[in-house]
Amino acid sequence: METMIRERARFDTRLPISQKQFFEKAAVLGGYRNLTEFIIHAVEIKAKEIVKEREQTLASEKDCEIFFNEITNPQSPNNSLKQAFSDYKLYFSK
Repeated sequence: METMIRERARFDTRLPISQKQFFEKAAVLGGYRNLTEFIIHAVEIKAKEIVKEREQTLASEKDCEIFFNEITNPQSPNNSLKQAFSDYKLYFSK
């Protein structure tokens, strides 16, 4: 039987007592087993939102770059496009 080994890292922080008490209250009201579980869950959700938003922004910026590059530096039509245009003219000139 293989044993799964999980690497762990520690995260320590100092915060005002009032803030800790507030977080603990939220953890209890949210049904979490402890403050650590609550914080990990909350941070994971926020981290996913930030990463998703940033990845969408980067994709959008890249799309804009590609679009404007094609408009300002158009390529010559390829043979398929030339043939399609010829077919179009032939069909609609009747």
